[in-house]
Amino acid sequence: MSVQPTQEVVEDLYSLLSPCRLCPRDCEVQRPNGERGYCKIGAEPLVASAAPHYGEEPCLVGSGGSGTIFLGGCNLMCEFCQNYQVSHGAEGSPGGPKQLADLMLRLQKRGCENINLVTPSHVVPWLMDAVRRARLDGLDVPIVYNTGGLDRADTLRMLDGAVDIYMPDFKFWDPDEAKKYCHTPDYPEVARKALKEMHRQVGDLEVRDGVARKGLLVRHMVMPNDVAGTREVLDFLAEEVSGDTCVNVMDQYRPCYRASEYADIAQRPDRTQVREAREYAEELGLTLAG
Repeated sequence: MSVQPTQEVVEDLYSLLSPCRLCPRDCEVQRPNGERGYCKIGAEPLVASAAPHYGEEPCLVGSGGSGTIFLGGCNLMCEFCQNYQVSHGAEGSPGGPKQLADLMLRLQKRGCENINLVTPSHVVPWLMDAVRRARLDGLDVPIVYNTGGLDRADTLRMLDGAVDIYMPDFKFWDPDEAKKYCHTPDYPEVARKALKEMHRQVGDLEVRDGVARKGLLVRHMVMPNDVAGTREVLDFLAEEVSGDTCVNVMDQYRPCYRASEYADIAQRPDRTQVREAREYAEELGLTLAG
């Protein structure tokens, strides 16, 4: 199990908010003063929901569910977001470190297998502050960092030892597609660096008694017309991260939010495309989750 972040690390993370350079967007707004960056969040996180979730990967759900805390706002803002009310709409109630720590302890008390921080990249300082408080008060389940993949490697290095399971998306291989659908052409490069750093910290996914305890679990959503660059992403995982990388090749893409405005992603991928993607992952020797 991970340890609580030190007070020094928490303070260093807070220092990245003024001006904000927490993530690769480099908005450089004064968030402690209430200024909002690309993520739409200012001086305090927003909590959209907190509850046991049984729809995650089976190795995260176990028997007690994954203790998900959905954070409002997002630093990625995909044009096809399925949770756009929470991300683009920044839904949620303000929740500081004490409230977040209390939520974590309540989810553990309900029997959740882990604490699953959903879309954490833009509110890392408060979350690590909360993890520190909760660990000191008896939290002893794994911490899951469930991210869209737009994470600065330098920020991730500050989390070394405090996160048990990294669960990033790797959404796009092609910078042009990333620019078109999430307005960040450097996403592929950033995600590659981030995934390597995550794996350096936690290694391959370790599952005991059917439940994930530590390691890297990568999500990749198959998209229509291969705009995600699935084979290239899988090649990268096998060749540059680990041949034993656990990956969920996801089939749940559907056109949401503004997706209908883009011809290439205005429909679901066909079943053949998804099947072939999973077969290719198996050919590479990757471990399939989900």
